[in-house]
Amino acid sequence: MPELVAVALPGGEPFLRTVLDIWEAGDAVLPLAPDDPAPHRRALLAAARPGRLIDEAGTRDLDDGLPVEDGDAVVVCTSGTTGSPRAAVHTHHGLEAAAFATATALGVAADVRWLACLPLHHVGGFSVLTRAIITGAGLEVVPRPEPAVVDAAPERGCTHVSLVPTVLGRIDDTRWRCILLGGSAPPADRPANTVATYGCTETFGGVVYDGLAINGVSVRTVGAPGSHWSEPAPIELRTPSLMRCYRDGTLPADGAGWFRTGDLGTVDPDTGRLSVAGRADDVVVTGGENVWPDPVEAAIGTVVGVAEVAVVGRDDPEWGQRVVAVVVPTDAGRPPSLESLREAVRAVLPAACAPRELELRDSLPRTSLGKIERYRLRTAPTDDGRAG
Repeated sequence: MPELVAVALPGGEPFLRTVLDIWEAGDAVLPLAPDDPAPHRRALLAAARPGRLIDEAGTRDLDDGLPVEDGDAVVVCTSGTTGSPRAAVHTHHGLEAAAFATATALGVAADVRWLACLPLHHVGGFSVLTRAIITGAGLEVVPRPEPAVVDAAPERGCTHVSLVPTVLGRIDDTRWRCILLGGSAPPADRPANTVATYGCTETFGGVVYDGLAINGVSVRTVGAPGSHWSEPAPIELRTPSLMRCYRDGTLPADGAGWFRTGDLGTVDPDTGRLSVAGRADDVVVTGGENVWPDPVEAAIGTVVGVAEVAVVGRDDPEWGQRVVAVVVPTDAGRPPSLESLREAVRAVLPAACAPRELELRDSLPRTSLGKIERYRLRTAPTDDGRAG
């Protein structure tokens, strides 16, 4: 039986060569971050159950390894919204479907050369490798998306890159033919050469580009009977790049192949364009009103003195939940006031969206792709500064 091999090497050519060698042997790859804290590493290994681990110290066998099936290519771990890791199993067939669908959507050209700079233990980074390998495009692999490195890559012939929005603002976007954006909501004023992608680890990354499903992919929302299409409802995707299963053997897709992403959104019946409202468990229900964090954060982000903001709901005896703005101020000595945030929100959104509490922090918890980990903010910190 083929086995799963964990690879915890820095991004770059050594990582790529190791992956290709594992595939040549008929085994599957579990990419891991080389600098993960030990407790987190143990949780990922327990979820994925590889038989071997390759890191900078060498190769060693692991206890409790679980074989993979013929045709399995890669297992990618995701924490979802709870922080508990799950391990999605993807096949070579699914990787090929994803690579050629992207090539079709972006247009095929002989001089396409990808820069892989995002973390390779996420699909956002790993899919750049497979996209180039499978379609025969050029490829350059660097350990991390340092702005100077990204800006210099087009001089070496790179034409395409996948980035997260937090990196986009630090580079010269005009140097690129195409920039795929994923991981979190793109800026409203993004450059014309960017493509906003929507997908998840289970779909092997983005399968909806600028709101439209790419080749071979279907998208729908499943609302309550009698609801209007404009009311956000659970988003479901059907794609040939869908994972075979989780590592525990489960596959949360129905008999027709529809996978529920955990996000809510709308699909315009005339254009087929998807608009994502946010995670289902991110919605704040306060006084019977649904409040979506993204537009509230956008409004608060315009207030002078706000460097970063995350909006969450916390239990409230009167309102069910109250809207809380967790803010990183630009100047800790002169933070914005709660009233200034409320005024900014009330100017563009219903009154229920205005935060009832302001919490100041030095930083916001984020994933390595820059996505805010809201679940870590849903409880107030204790006196010692830890989450309650």
